[in-house]
Amino acid sequence: MAKVLRILTQLMGWSCVAIGLFHVALGNTAIPGAGSAGATVDSWGRFMGASFAGYGLAWLWAARQRPIPARVVRWLAGVFLLGGVGRLLSLAVYGWPQWFQIALAVIELGLPPVFFWLADAEERALRGSGASVLTS
Repeated sequence: MAKVLRILTQLMGWSCVAIGLFHVALGNTAIPGAGSAGATVDSWGRFMGASFAGYGLAWLWAARQRPIPARVVRWLAGVFLLGGVGRLLSLAVYGWPQWFQIALAVIELGLPPVFFWLADAEERALRGSGASVLTS
């Protein structure tokens, strides 16, 4: 389980960095259905892309720790889950978005429980092996 946590944490980090930089570079073009949303939405999207890239860097920082800190994984997964809840609120207020946004919502609502479950896998593995556990 510890290896799965490490792989998923790295994958999450690199994915978020890549997606964030994609949004910084392309602005509205990166959002399906938002190509003509205008300068305000473009500016907001590029800013949020930079923020998402930073969020990905936090995942990568966590993945480089030994052991991966469970508390950090839970917080980062909670933020991701909050994004999925935001999509549900949007669905309730405005209706169904473009299909790709629905797929993203499924990931944002489904992946955090996996991280919550795996969060302390590496810490537990190190405790079980008798190695010292350093937490930050």
